[in-house]
Amino acid sequence: MKTIYLIGAAFITLAWCGCSKEGRLDFVDSNAPAPMQISDVKVEATPGGGILTYKLPADQNLAYVKAVYEIQKGVFREAKSSKYTDTLRLVGFGDELSHNVKIYSVAANEKESDPVIVEVTPKTPPVKTVFKSAVFKETFGGVNVAIANPFKADLAIVILKDTTGNNNWVTVRTFYTAATVGDFAARGFEARPQKFAMYIRDRWNNKSDTVIKTLTPKPEIEIPSDTYKKLVLPTDQVALADPGYNMENLWNGLPDRRLYASSNASSLPQWITIDLGKKVLLSRFKQYMEQNDHCYTGSGLKTFELYGSNAPNPDGSWASWKLLGEFTTLKPSNLPLGQKTNEDINYACNLGADFYFTTQPEAVRYLRIKSLETYSSPGQVVIMELKFFGQIIP
Repeated sequence: MKTIYLIGAAFITLAWCGCSKEGRLDFVDSNAPAPMQISDVKVEATPGGGILTYKLPADQNLAYVKAVYEIQKGVFREAKSSKYTDTLRLVGFGDELSHNVKIYSVAANEKESDPVIVEVTPKTPPVKTVFKSAVFKETFGGVNVAIANPFKADLAIVILKDTTGNNNWVTVRTFYTAATVGDFAARGFEARPQKFAMYIRDRWNNKSDTVIKTLTPKPEIEIPSDTYKKLVLPTDQVALADPGYNMENLWNGLPDRRLYASSNASSLPQWITIDLGKKVLLSRFKQYMEQNDHCYTGSGLKTFELYGSNAPNPDGSWASWKLLGEFTTLKPSNLPLGQKTNEDINYACNLGADFYFTTQPEAVRYLRIKSLETYSSPGQVVIMELKFFGQIIP
């Protein structure tokens, strides 16, 4: 028996040595020379960057191609591409100046060829184009920035305030977004002339110019919800997921369950009606999403319309209602369904998604929310809370 054990142990040892030797077959030859240079480089300028295409050398030592370039004084970036492709993408430029780019052929042992140097003159970067078209103005309770971001660039919208009137600037809000459009507001300021500033920053810390304005926030209050009540009209959505998910949860502010949910068997579109109990000149409103299962997913409300009336027809028809706005819930990251960032969650669940009116609506007492689309539910609609802002009309 001892002989069998010894033979077995010897076999295992030989097998291990064989595997070890086989694992060392794919080694890096430190003496291999640097590969040949690439050739025939073509440059295509892009907003804030460029696309390089080239001809690869017929060199077995080539492992990858690397570009090294300076996006700001003393700040260098690298772009790499494998030996199986002929394209390098450069990003991060904050200007439209000409930049030298050094392109290296690199071996597996990291030996580099002499660089091929090309000039790249990027088109205007998004941080500048977005700033140029941005609208910075006063709004109810503060200031507002509206942007168009067609390239879906990752941007930070920074709003500052002069706290003393002597150019002592303090950042009051920073909004992060990659959405194609955005409408952001910093609120909580008195309705008097004050100096505000705004600039835009990208993820490489390139910054736009700064605009400084003296703006007077419009007076605004959160409309007290103590007079709100549901108004159930014919054709309104009445079936609930559970009796505990009733419409009053939209405004009762209870910390343990602030959630409205229609039935799982319901269909879209569907609508509910709220009696504010007084006539209100609306400036904006907030929708809060349920964080666990319905934040940019599930039955979270995505697209909807808001209607107003002062004398709704008791038959539930639409003739007495006026469309106040069509809305889609902003997702700051612009990530696809199933993906979200901490900024997304904070915006939708903690701060509340903001909605504004392109045209100031007339004062109304009754509101009707028509749900058109959720994120992934065929019919159920879930809303955590609604808050309305503006002025009460005596």
